[in-house]
Amino acid sequence: MPLASIDWSAPWLAPYADVGQGVAAKVAAGVPNADALNAALAPNPTPVRFAPQSDLPAGVAYESYIFDSNCCPTREGLHDFFNGLAWLLFPLTKRRLNHLHVAQIAQTGIQPVRGPARDGLTVFDENAAFLQCPDALWDALATKQWSNLFGPLRPLWNESHLVLFGHALLEKLVYPRKPITAHVYRAQAATHSIADLDAWMSADLSAERLASKPFAHLPVLGVPGWWPGNDVPTFYGDAQVFRAPRA
Repeated sequence: MPLASIDWSAPWLAPYADVGQGVAAKVAAGVPNADALNAALAPNPTPVRFAPQSDLPAGVAYESYIFDSNCCPTREGLHDFFNGLAWLLFPLTKRRLNHLHVAQIAQTGIQPVRGPARDGLTVFDENAAFLQCPDALWDALATKQWSNLFGPLRPLWNESHLVLFGHALLEKLVYPRKPITAHVYRAQAATHSIADLDAWMSADLSAERLASKPFAHLPVLGVPGWWPGNDVPTFYGDAQVFRAPRA
């Protein structure tokens, strides 16, 4: 696993760096992902423990197994490494997503194509970011007013708080590229603490809401201070990345 490629000083990894570096050090020393994540549970209790992927019985849905056993099947590799870190930091949100998945499976079974609710749940789990921000900033982001969002409204980023959640998103950013885009969910938590954000998010999520795809799209490296060179307007002129809103 290319753990050495993770830049723990990257601003998007700030919430994960303390616990993540400890887990990564164990994995680099030869400890399996599941065991390394379990070793981090003491100060970071979660609703699950981590188990080898081989513990998942054949024919049993991943989400159903987590729900029934309180064990999260975990493969080697960056994808499940970051999924484990998300469980450590956002245990209530991850548990809520699991419950919502299982409820949808109970209603529809496992289908070849996910319905809108399970599709929304998967997008959220894999690629979501949480943004607390002033209304003007959110409105500009939701309507893809890039020149306004990163121009006149740029100072409002100092009053905002963006936390990446999706484990696939975190995995992709191990090798940062300008087109990497988060599905941003607006958070209204009272504080910026991770624990309060986790509690608020777990209470706010519903299958109905996620089925409506309540996301704004944000190329992550455009966040002020998150990437060299994005302090000049030309950075945002790439229409293949900062796309115009659909007609």
